[in-house]
Amino acid sequence: MNKLMTLDLGKPSHITNNLASLLGNGILRANGVSWSHQRKLVAPEFFMEKVKGMVDLMIESAQPLLTKWDKAIEAKGSDEVEIEVDEDLRSLAADVISRVCFGHSHSKGIEVFSKLRLMQKKMSKHGAFLFGIKGLREVESLIWELVEKRKEECSEKPSSKKDLMQLLLEAAMSDSSLPKDFAKQFIVDNCKNIYFAGHETVAVTESWALMLLAVYPEWQDRVRKEVAQVFSNGIPNADDLPLLKTLTMVIQEVLRLYPPGAFVSREVYKDTQIGELNVPKGVCLWTLIPTIHRDPEIWGPNANEFEPERFKDGVSKACKYPQAYVPFGVGPRLCVGKNFAMVQLKVVLALIISRFSFSLCPSYKHAPAYRMIIEPGHGVQILIHKI
Repeated sequence: MNKLMTLDLGKPSHITNNLASLLGNGILRANGVSWSHQRKLVAPEFFMEKVKGMVDLMIESAQPLLTKWDKAIEAKGSDEVEIEVDEDLRSLAADVISRVCFGHSHSKGIEVFSKLRLMQKKMSKHGAFLFGIKGLREVESLIWELVEKRKEECSEKPSSKKDLMQLLLEAAMSDSSLPKDFAKQFIVDNCKNIYFAGHETVAVTESWALMLLAVYPEWQDRVRKEVAQVFSNGIPNADDLPLLKTLTMVIQEVLRLYPPGAFVSREVYKDTQIGELNVPKGVCLWTLIPTIHRDPEIWGPNANEFEPERFKDGVSKACKYPQAYVPFGVGPRLCVGKNFAMVQLKVVLALIISRFSFSLCPSYKHAPAYRMIIEPGHGVQILIHKI
């Protein structure tokens, strides 16, 4: 096979053009040199050492959800209460990403993200994903208003901890090789991208995880015992998160069975040879992630079953071809927020499982639906019990 260069492939233009109103020209949608520049600026802010510093924010964001569920049980006056978890988990994930992006101004960030959520819903209806939709232009001005406000706060209080948007803005402005007008649009577009990639996908994965753990209480019990052993006070800390081996296996299996992304698509920018296949310039290549994640030839005869144990020795031993496991993509365009997503999933699930036990409601209807990401079509309803 000839060597494929990073810039020889890119996101298909007929899709990215229709996503412009939602994603701008941020890292999820950009191609070529623009993508390369943006990845160089964004990726370092999601290295594991940086993400560890976000754990306390994640715990703080989770407290309102835990309190809300506690009060729901008390109000019911019984041992259990039915909860539809999806919107609560979305609110939690939106709060986390708002705190990370905008620091003390996270409450205004929620307003931005609620508008982006509305845009996503519109794009998911009536084929708008394929044919496009008019964007909500006020989102961009709201984002930049927040960034300007944080710049003022940081200049007035130099010791103030800078949020993600401020760090990215400084990185973009300090790179003399970039156009003068690059920084502002870079921040606005990547705020949208970080919201979509770091909010919706995490919340949906948490919903699927609670559904599967409700169906398989033995795994719920194993995770609960592990969390109690690792965190004696029940509160996660960044340094000990890698010790959650069982929870990691569960998350990996959830992402295998219900990956947020439905496909990886690439457009070929120049005539390319892949193995014995000659691919002409302009052809689009599609890989359906749920299909390869459930292929018995790759995963064995239990490919459609929830078996977290398959990951006990890591991804490399879980299947025939490790590169067939792609919940975060693969290669140079591997999701820059992978560390952020995995840490947040561990923190939130550990907090919930240590506080509550749960089972699946009889009213739950299993209907995975594609709405730009793969999510529960009718929500996830669980019966929760306070421990």
